[in-house]
Amino acid sequence: MQNNKSPLIFVVEDNPVYSKLVVSYLKTNKFTNTEAFSSGEEVLKAMERQPKIVIQDYLLDGMNGIEVLKKAKQIAPDVEFIFLSGQDSIDIAINTMKYGAYDYIVKDQMALKKMVNKINRILSVSQLEKSNKRYKTGVVLFFIVLSLAIITIIAIAIMYPETFGF
Repeated sequence: MQNNKSPLIFVVEDNPVYSKLVVSYLKTNKFTNTEAFSSGEEVLKAMERQPKIVIQDYLLDGMNGIEVLKKAKQIAPDVEFIFLSGQDSIDIAINTMKYGAYDYIVKDQMALKKMVNKINRILSVSQLEKSNKRYKTGVVLFFIVLSLAIITIIAIAIMYPETFGF
């Protein structure tokens, strides 16, 4: 099970220089559990490791980003995808979101900063969901214990009616 302090992040980028830049930037921002892949096929082979986030380019050798996204979601449905691409097309961005991407960021001067902000947002939402689940579990357990206490009191009252003045 992963924790939010060091989530497993996969970077899929076929440009080795940009891939190293992204991984280095993530590690500088305290995301040390990061691995790079140069193709969609490579990352799909590693998806059984259940990464928290996949950051990937749209145009990859072999498969495009949407093909990778669809196949990866079949293996790891909870993984979040952030596209980091040079394709400045609203149609491509909408299409990636349609198939389940968390966000689409166009590579520019602010892209890496935006990427880290999106990762932090994903982790914050994940933490809230876990907290909410724990809260709901606590409420359910409280009512189960309360119900058992009431049933026990009623059973005792039925078994010993003279004690309760019946």
